[in-house]
Amino acid sequence: MNKVEPIRETRDIEAMKKALTGRNKLMFVMGVSFGLRISDLLELKIGDLHGKDFFIIGEEKTKKKRKITLSDAVKAEIAKLEGADTDYVFQSRQGGNQPISRVQAYRVLNAAAKKVGVSSIGCHSLRKTFGYQLHKKGVDITRIMAIFGHSSPEITLAYIGITDDEISDAYLMIEV
Repeated sequence: MNKVEPIRETRDIEAMKKALTGRNKLMFVMGVSFGLRISDLLELKIGDLHGKDFFIIGEEKTKKKRKITLSDAVKAEIAKLEGADTDYVFQSRQGGNQPISRVQAYRVLNAAAKKVGVSSIGCHSLRKTFGYQLHKKGVDITRIMAIFGHSSPEITLAYIGITDDEISDAYLMIEV
């Protein structure tokens, strides 16, 4: 399995959003806004989100409960969803009430990434992008670590792709 990276540049996130439409754009936006694993994201149903300020999800891998607060931008996109409360947000077009597969989510993301020139991307890039962008905005690493359920800041820094070069660059920012 290839290692995937977060999307580091805001312009690349914006380009990905422009390259996607409808359900696929919403999947991308929610992925980079919530930091959920793709398996948890794909299981969301319209009734879990519609008309709410937040939702609580039991993560499949860790079995931990997480409260996800919805931004106004995400709420506006959710309000556009059509269907019954029992329909999946990322409904498969293959028929029946089922979500798209992880493989299909990967295909969608990679097609958009290829179109806009973003490399080393996969479904997990959405989660990593969430963490990287929080870190870039100044959110304390221990808070990000708690969100992800990691056991140490070092694991979180490596996970979100903070490299030794980026750490070294921090020393160059201080001039006394």
